[in-house]
Amino acid sequence: MLQPNRVKQALRRGEQVVGTMISEVGSPGVVWLLANAGFDFVFIDMEHGTFELAVVADMIKVARLAGIVPLVRVPDLAYHLVARVLDAGAMGVMLPRVETRAQVEQFVSFMKYPPAGVRGASGTRGHTDYGGARPQELVAHMNEHMLVILQIERKRAVDDIDQLLSVPGVDVALIGPFDLTISLGEDDTRAPEVEGAIQQVVDAARRHGVASGIHTHDAAEVAGWGARGMTMLTCNSDMGFLGAGARQTVAALRVGAAPGDAASVNV
Repeated sequence: MLQPNRVKQALRRGEQVVGTMISEVGSPGVVWLLANAGFDFVFIDMEHGTFELAVVADMIKVARLAGIVPLVRVPDLAYHLVARVLDAGAMGVMLPRVETRAQVEQFVSFMKYPPAGVRGASGTRGHTDYGGARPQELVAHMNEHMLVILQIERKRAVDDIDQLLSVPGVDVALIGPFDLTISLGEDDTRAPEVEGAIQQVVDAARRHGVASGIHTHDAAEVAGWGARGMTMLTCNSDMGFLGAGARQTVAALRVGAAPGDAASVNV
């Protein structure tokens, strides 16, 4: 089945979408849990995560069944890294560490079928839910519905942001604030120079008709950028949720406990 990309459609309408990232727990069940939580999309992280393609493909399948849009962050700009996750059914790909227009043009070409790009065609794979499609039907649908996402996390990318976002086919400029902070020589992701650079990206995205977004673990920070014009709001991760929930539970269980109390408890 050729599924529409509801996240891309919403972004084109100027609507906000919310998502998160999976980078540690390679279980398809986690994808379904996040879908039930109400997220619009999930990034499966192949840059910093340890996932092999077979695991990612299973997570993508479950996402498509559960109604959450599956996106993948690939580790680098290479055709086989992009094309194989698209054939597995990913509805968009994010390229990290983008710096040059040439990188963007090549990335877009990997994402698109001819004549817009160089993606090779395989009809009966995860991207059609194993249902197949006629050649031109496949081309038209996939070229329209795949999300092309640039991760902006280097000073050079900010300096040349208009060159990057003017490449036809780019859908989203998503900020990686931690790397951007390092690139700018700062030590605080909320330093004025960092926030100024992020605002430059938001403004450029608006000029070029491209959505902007950010990924951090701080919901208030993400929401704040949403109020300033960002529409692809990505917050936290499987590790973040697990760590926060564990700390909260431990703190609640230790409230009021005095030293030695545990020894007197009957189990």
